[in-house]
Amino acid sequence: MGGSARNPGVLQRDDSPRQSPYQRLSQRMLDISGDRGVLKDVIREGAGELVTPDASVLDITLWGMELGLLSMRRGELARFLFKPTYAYGTLGCPPLIPPNTTVLFEIELLDFLDSAESDKFCALSAEQQSQFPLQKVLKVAATEREFGNYLFRQNRFYDAKVRYKRALLLLHRRTAAPEEQHLVETAKLLVFLNLSFTYLKLERPTMALRYGEQALIIDQKNAKALFRCGQACLLMTEYQKARDFLVRAQREQPFNHDINNELKKLASYYRVYMDKEREMCHRMFAPGDNGSTVGEN
Repeated sequence: MGGSARNPGVLQRDDSPRQSPYQRLSQRMLDISGDRGVLKDVIREGAGELVTPDASVLDITLWGMELGLLSMRRGELARFLFKPTYAYGTLGCPPLIPPNTTVLFEIELLDFLDSAESDKFCALSAEQQSQFPLQKVLKVAATEREFGNYLFRQNRFYDAKVRYKRALLLLHRRTAAPEEQHLVETAKLLVFLNLSFTYLKLERPTMALRYGEQALIIDQKNAKALFRCGQACLLMTEYQKARDFLVRAQREQPFNHDINNELKKLASYYRVYMDKEREMCHRMFAPGDNGSTVGEN
């Protein structure tokens, strides 16, 4: 789940006898917990479905925040008041938040991923999946890919690879009508690029090259695919192939800093390689202690 929460505002210690900012603000807020422990005020309406209980959630540490998110839609911006029971409790969060404090959060829900829908669909057999419309398959594959992207950003590259491969399996299984095949190919292209990059992170350049080349079958001028293939070949010390891929990538995106820097790295590696080759040849054919060269009788 993507979202942002501004730093909590400390409104009141619950043992204060006078009317607090919390009490004044709460009069126009919606009770979403049933006991007025979590109150909500929508600043900007969202769209689509509510967050599902099985959705992927990132960095949610407060019970009140979890309840609040379950009341939100994509793109929504809302203000929440959390009583101590739903926030930091009797301990608080020193030194910023004292014990028994009501806090104010503003939360913006950028997006969320519904893992339940995806997991349920992936558990079906290929025959059962084929009964669903193509848009359903594309949606689930996109969700799997987004899960992979989330895991990739957490540096969990092996887990990301598993999600990407689940997405690819769904797309490989699906036979689309000729007029819809381009939708499947577009989805596959994105997954191939993700897998190529992931295998580079896993230090498996052979597999990175394989998936990069699969992407190029779909789009032979794709700069990312050419770049990934070049990176893989460089790691495999196949310098000429690396240069071919990177030059083609540069042709598509002449001002791309990553591509240009990789070409500079290639040139540096190649110079070191040639220096070692020359040194080896020199040692092989240098005169021996008796003044003869290797190969002389």
